[in-house]
Formats: sequence, structure tokens, C-alpha cells
Amino acid sequence: MPTSPRPADAKLTGLIGTLRCCQLFSGLSAEDLAVIAGFVVVLKLAKGDYLFHEGEASRGCYLVQSGAVNVHRVSAGGKEQVIHVFRSGESFAEASLASPTGYPANARADEPSTVLLIPKEPILALIGRRPDLALRMLGSMSSHLRVLVGMLDDLTLKDVETRLLNWLVKHGRTAPGGTIKLSGTKRSLAAELGTSSETFSRTLGRLRDRRLLSVAGRTITLRDPAALAAQLRRNLGET
Repeated sequence: MPTSPRPADAKLTGLIGTLRCCQLFSGLSAEDLAVIAGFVVVLKLAKGDYLFHEGEASRGCYLVQSGAVNVHRVSAGGKEQVIHVFRSGESFAEASLASPTGYPANARADEPSTVLLIPKEPILALIGRRPDLALRMLGSMSSHLRVLVGMLDDLTLKDVETRLLNWLVKHGRTAPGGTIKLSGTKRSLAAELGTSSETFSRTLGRLRDRRLLSVAGRTITLRDPAALAAQLRRNLGET
């Protein structure tokens, strides 16, 4: 008669599955994944809970198992700027493992989330034995850098409408049928675009009134992608 897996075994199997789905650890052997799963710490976060604050000493890097973690910085004037919202299967804060200044930003759960803490000492010890893992971490951090460069490009655009048009055109290229499903809230997207939720809603409303798009909950449907792209070019002074 088959026996059910013990809770500890089931938990380990679940952790290995999560690690395997992450770019950072994909391709590692089952034995390596089991070693890492053996020292990870599972953290349950309520919406609004902080993982860390800017300047705190690094405890390790993180992997989102479920939910969403908002990594952001706060200006001297108190304005929050979202760097990226990390979701299931994504890792972050790898650079802090080698940084003497600790975490370079803040991390807060945007919704109830489960996050894996990969503690600093054992993962660095493993990297010492497995240099190929260090190369994987560099690859992951380069992906984060591309996100940052793209964000900086977007924020240099002159106004909120142009930033929103740019975002819609970029995401519309890969959205099936021109339907963009937001992975987070409109408030989160507004923060990513460097504006308030009120200004974002007004700008989105103007584009809707011009019949360029429609909005239903967290779904934005581009009714006329060509006209959106043409408006973006006009805003940028390219036509």
C-alpha cells in the first residue's frame, strides 16, 4: 500500500520545485537544489509587511514563491519610486550578498506573499564550491540591470502621458489581441511610471475618452495600437 509523503518531505519537494523554476537556479542538479532547499527560510508576509529597508545589513537574497514584492527607494522629499515589482519565480537582492553597505533599497509586500530567504553565509559557501553558480547570479543581476535601464529611459520622457503611452506601446507588442493584463494594481503601475495614482487615472481616462483603449479592472485593451504609437511619436517630436 503506498504511503503518503511526510510533511517535511513534501515541504522540501515544494521548495526544490520553486528553486528549479527560478532563472538563478534552473539547470542545477537535484542534489544541489536539495542542498539549497535545506537552508532556505520561508517567510510569510501580509500586505504591507517589509522584508528589509535601505541600508540594513544583508541577511541574504530572496526568491518570491507567491505574491508580489515591491522594491523601491524613497527620495529625501518622501516620494516613493518603484524600481520593480517581483513576482513568483523571480529572485532579487543578489548584489547585496557582496555589498558592505547592505540593501540598496526597500522591499515591501504588495499583497500577501510567500518569500524564500536564501541566507548569506551558506549560499556564499556554496558559491565558493560552485563557481558556476556565481555566473548564474551575474546573469540574474544583469537582467535586473536591464530593467533599471529601461525604467530610467521611461522616466526621462517629458510627461506622464508620454511615459504611459511608451509603456502601453511596449507591452502591447507582446499582448495577445492587444489585451494587457496588469500583474499588479494601477497604483503600482503609477508608481513605476513616477506619478501619483490620481494623475495616472486621469491620463488613462483621457486616452480612453479618445477611444484609444478600454479599461476593465486590471485589464487594458488597446483599441487602436497604431494610433497609440503615432501619438507617442508626436509626443516625442518624431513626426
